[in-house]
Amino acid sequence: METSRRTLPENAYRPLKPGEVYTPLVKPGEIVPEWTTRSVTMGVLMAALFSAAAAFLGFKVGQVFEAAIPIAILAVGIGVTFKRRSTLLENVIVQSIGAASGLIVAGSIFTIPGLFILGLPVDLFKLFLVALFGGILGILLLIPLRRYFVKEMHGELPFPEATATTEILVAGESGGKQAKVLAVAAAVGGVFDFLVIHFSAFSELVTSKAIPYLRTLGEKARLELRIDVLSSVMGLGYIIGLRYAAIICAGSFLSWFLLVPLIGYFGDPLTAALGSQAGGRLISAMDANQIFRAYVRMIGIGGIACAGMLGIIRSWKIIASAFGLGFKELFGKQERATGSVERTDRDLPMKGVLLGLGVLALVIMVFLWLGVLHQQPRAVSLTLIALLVVIVISFLFTTVAAQATATVGSNPVSGMTLMTLILACAILASVGLTGNAGMLAALLIGGIVCTALSTVGGFVTDLKIGYWTGATPAVQQRSKLLGSLVAALTVGSVIMLLGQVYGFVETPETPNPLPAPQANAMATVVKLMMSQEPAPWILYGVGALLILVLQMVKVPALPFALGMYLPQELNVPLLVGGLVAHFVAKSAKGDEKLQQARSNRGTLIASGFIAGGAVMGVLAALLRWISQELKLGGVLGVNLFNNAEGHGAELLALGFYALLVAYMFWDSKRARAED
Repeated sequence: METSRRTLPENAYRPLKPGEVYTPLVKPGEIVPEWTTRSVTMGVLMAALFSAAAAFLGFKVGQVFEAAIPIAILAVGIGVTFKRRSTLLENVIVQSIGAASGLIVAGSIFTIPGLFILGLPVDLFKLFLVALFGGILGILLLIPLRRYFVKEMHGELPFPEATATTEILVAGESGGKQAKVLAVAAAVGGVFDFLVIHFSAFSELVTSKAIPYLRTLGEKARLELRIDVLSSVMGLGYIIGLRYAAIICAGSFLSWFLLVPLIGYFGDPLTAALGSQAGGRLISAMDANQIFRAYVRMIGIGGIACAGMLGIIRSWKIIASAFGLGFKELFGKQERATGSVERTDRDLPMKGVLLGLGVLALVIMVFLWLGVLHQQPRAVSLTLIALLVVIVISFLFTTVAAQATATVGSNPVSGMTLMTLILACAILASVGLTGNAGMLAALLIGGIVCTALSTVGGFVTDLKIGYWTGATPAVQQRSKLLGSLVAALTVGSVIMLLGQVYGFVETPETPNPLPAPQANAMATVVKLMMSQEPAPWILYGVGALLILVLQMVKVPALPFALGMYLPQELNVPLLVGGLVAHFVAKSAKGDEKLQQARSNRGTLIASGFIAGGAVMGVLAALLRWISQELKLGGVLGVNLFNNAEGHGAELLALGFYALLVAYMFWDSKRARAED
């Protein structure tokens, strides 16, 4: 049976015309193996392996890698070694189960080490349950919204990570010319990124300070342009496209070219007024990046929260109808038979989803009661309040996490978690829960919410991959639940082991603790809030009001707010990639078939850049850790060229980056109309 075409249908990435229908690679009427012993076993092994690797490297090297793309590559590679070649849908399930690893890790390491840092009671069972509850909560909250994000918004959201992963799976399935283009691009992008992050051949970050005429402007006016030259980030920009990339960069430019210089100009008198999140440093002693991280980023967080609320208001009918369907099923009033729904549009029963949410809420309530609150005065009311914080904030931010990931391929989970912790601490402190018990409750709440939102971002990517390829949503949803279980158990074990062996706080027993920068920041916020330190509410309010004003002139809220929050060096490459996509399409000069062929080839190249960069990023992190642990110095090539810093290294990077951009444009134009 033919289970795939040479490429995705030409309407896979664009909005559908009136009456037009998208038909996936594996058609709804086809029965192709997907949930099999092979796919489940491989997925579980991938989830356990990559969970351990991601948690270990995340603490040791300070970065969490996205596991979906490496797992997709491995699934395709291993699948061809069996006597019966793995089907496309089996590989989708392997990726879906395995990719839960990076999501659970990203959610856990932001908050859970705070328990060690603050000296709070911690055990393996508690770590496991926080990660598991968060993963399951994120999955169950997103299932009712699947049709809206992956089907009704078809072609409206770019889904960059889903696009890259789908191109890998499809190219591996069909082979031939498409796979060759993808492989060559992955090699080019992987080598380029490896030269930067492992060999230090040139600087990864280029700023306008590298140019003498602009250096004074950056130092005195705090006005600087920053760009990350990694090929993988530019690849994301190509897939996102010029429109969204321009909106994201507009938000970034507002932050860096207006707000940062403005705060820097008014200087020290604002330090006390804007809060203590700068660690007591005077603004006059801070550079542009420090001002952005201490102050302007808080405005971005307020913007994201406001954009999320606006998104919920706009989509309330969809949310209400989705959950209304579940209630109809729950009370036996659902008339539509499950069998009448096409295989490719079939979710887990909404009755089961709602019952699952109810049971999960009850279990979380018991967990919070037994874990921290049962010995407190008014324990019942405190437990109910804590549960409401978990459920309400997770529900409200679900659409934010899903839409952000679908738009830019990046989930602002750190900002949403920070907001969660501040709100949780403020609410708990207002009802009398402070001290160690308050800090423990806040971190447990933050850990569950953070993991839930991280899972939502990755899960919506999985569902979009399934929509394009023709997987069964119910099978994907079951797969993600299984992957979350395996990942939660693995992550909890690794965090417990690292906490005991290396520690997260410097003590005589652990003289060289793990840095865990995100968890340290979250722990500091919790400690300050529980000590009744003021939160930067004025900055959050400025961000929210700014987004409301922009909505009046119909500027898309969430992409703009994400641009305000994300570092400028990650936003500018998106614009570069979007411009390449724009000029590649324009180069066809009105020939629609040629334009489609060139754009598709460019998408393959961009996907290759993302894949190569992801794989080499993991390899570089692993080699760097081995070099540090075994004290091998430069034996493994770490910092071989030692050319990562200085203005000369930045100018050199800019030259190589220009060549990479030119290569992408040239190779995309090589496509012919008949391709």
